[in-house]
Amino acid sequence: MEARIDGHTTMLALFGSPVGHSGSPAMYNYSFENAGINYAYLAFDIKENEMASALEKMRVLKMRGANITMPCKKIASELVDHLSPAAQLIGAVNTIVNNEGVLTGYNTDGAGYVINLRQHGISPEGKTLTLLGAGGASTAIAVQMALDGVKEIHIFNPKDAFYHNAELIADKIMSKVSNCRVTVDDINDQTTLKSAIEQSNILANATKAGMAPNVEQTNIKDTSVFRPDLVVTDTVYSPALTKMLKDAKEHGSQIIGGKGMLVQQGASAFKLYTGENMPVDDVKKLFF
Repeated sequence: MEARIDGHTTMLALFGSPVGHSGSPAMYNYSFENAGINYAYLAFDIKENEMASALEKMRVLKMRGANITMPCKKIASELVDHLSPAAQLIGAVNTIVNNEGVLTGYNTDGAGYVINLRQHGISPEGKTLTLLGAGGASTAIAVQMALDGVKEIHIFNPKDAFYHNAELIADKIMSKVSNCRVTVDDINDQTTLKSAIEQSNILANATKAGMAPNVEQTNIKDTSVFRPDLVVTDTVYSPALTKMLKDAKEHGSQIIGGKGMLVQQGASAFKLYTGENMPVDDVKKLFF
């Protein structure tokens, strides 16, 4: 990378804390070099109370943009000049694009999920989705699926602090996307959960259940809910095949792991920054 940095190199960044573990600099810098784009990407440890200063410096330094990670996604959405429709509904951004000092915030997590679905031959239009979890990933998926035409979403989460957030998001989605119905229920209500999955075309896990090292965890205790015409997806990417996905595969369901969503949300941001396509297949092989 050093050989291509010169006086015309444009900088991009990752803002959040901690960021030392992130694979984003390697992924983006490889992709910029591969595409012959004179950009360089660095990671900066930025706290919430430092975001206003960081975004002002983005303008001063004429940075092309930045990815935003925890704990700065919400405050970033309040500081940018404009929000994409999805980011506005979600109330959080993971990507900021700087167009001559005007900062626009996007959330590409849900877009990454939908693109990954489509690449596996599944379209959201007219489908019913059962969604497990009510955190950031779940919110992004629910919003983007609604914007892309899903007709019904059943969100399930324990009755904790995130449960109320899910209720708020459900109301926001239905106020903006009138032809999408969203319900919120307790994930411990196995009867209601089973009924929702039976009515659904797609089941999505957006919780940490099954993530290493807790690889035997799953939210689905009754594996009879899996069937050949049910698409089962996971946001967990380590391991690539979670217990839920293994159980679903044994019952004939089409399964889609979390790696594709992870890469595609990065590819969506890359497209926003550059107008070019990220070399997704190479990125998957090299970095995930």
